[in-house]
Amino acid sequence: MAFKKVCSLGEVPEGEALRVELFDEPIALFNLDGEILATQDRCTHGDWSLADGFLENGVIECTLHWGKFCVRTGKVKAPPACAALTVYPVKVEGNDVYVDFESGKVND
Repeated sequence: MAFKKVCSLGEVPEGEALRVELFDEPIALFNLDGEILATQDRCTHGDWSLADGFLENGVIECTLHWGKFCVRTGKVKAPPACAALTVYPVKVEGNDVYVDFESGKVND
């Protein structure tokens, strides 16, 4: 695994999302009850940032066409989205958030 530091923990307030980019790959970070989760930032239905969406109960809602995804698994929760998101391993060390960009996977 190749974890890379992407931000500090304070940059992702609880219940919020943050868009980060490393190696030209946009990633959305989500703070779900103190747990940091990471998915691809782009909605699979339209070219839109999920970090700008609405996060509620572990589900992110895209503001372009209102598709919904589980931020833990990447699975589609509501159409028009029809393809799951890539999810990435995350670790927090002290105040630093790391994402393993090389080990992302899609859970169909």
